[in-house]
Amino acid sequence: MPQSKRKQSPRRNGSYASRRTLIIIGGGEDKQGEKLILREIARRVGSGKLVVTTVASSEPDGLFENYARIFRELGVKEVEKLEITTRGAAQEPENINRLKNAAGFFFTGGDQLKITSQICDTPIYENLRKMYFRGKVVAGTSAGASVVTDTMLVSGEGRDSHRIGDSLRMAPGLGLVRGMIIDQHFAERGRLGRLLGAVAQNPKTLGIGIDEDTAIIIRGKDRFNVLGSGAVYVLDARNVTYSNIAEARTDETLSIFDVKMHVLSHGDCIDLETRRPRLKGKDKDEEA
Repeated sequence: MPQSKRKQSPRRNGSYASRRTLIIIGGGEDKQGEKLILREIARRVGSGKLVVTTVASSEPDGLFENYARIFRELGVKEVEKLEITTRGAAQEPENINRLKNAAGFFFTGGDQLKITSQICDTPIYENLRKMYFRGKVVAGTSAGASVVTDTMLVSGEGRDSHRIGDSLRMAPGLGLVRGMIIDQHFAERGRLGRLLGAVAQNPKTLGIGIDEDTAIIIRGKDRFNVLGSGAVYVLDARNVTYSNIAEARTDETLSIFDVKMHVLSHGDCIDLETRRPRLKGKDKDEEA
């Protein structure tokens, strides 16, 4: 007698994958005017619960309250605070339960190493991953943007061209999205040189630099759209023909040939499979 076919789970057949959403913000998002980016988070959370954590911040006082007020003004019915000040707090049942039935999760800015060191491989982390891969919204600003990748950019010299041996530090991130490295406050802090240094070390990794008051919205795993007033810089080093990253002496300036860069603005989209951009109006953002 033939075996009956096992019913595929939503995650396995791709419906979860097509719904899950990452909103990655370059920091400095508008909180006074139209609030375009925060409004988009609120829209996608809808009538559900939004969990906000200030784990990255060294000065969290008032930070949650400000975001909670804004999100409630934008229509979010329930905004809940997740306060993680020690790694032990990420294992407390009371905090774990805060993620229960949440429709969205938001990381404020600060230090991305505070996020990974406090929550990685804890029940909070596992529940966050499950929540995201089941189709919910995860958003982060500034440090909360850099941390969502499998490898995150922690620190490095800005303003200048990258020099071999610069204090460019990378570390494992949360791994919600793979194959890219994200830098924030990009044009405002002159971070092109350090992002070039990062992709020179691993050319298969797509470098994404996000300006302030600008976000990328990753739907599923095959593309992202740009939202906001600034630009998003995409560095593709797959076809680089030469770099001196492995042979130059310490303090020599980085050389890298045939790196490709796209600059995207509000409404633009990029296909993450082909790494090709699309013009405004040539793509539509599927509704969550």
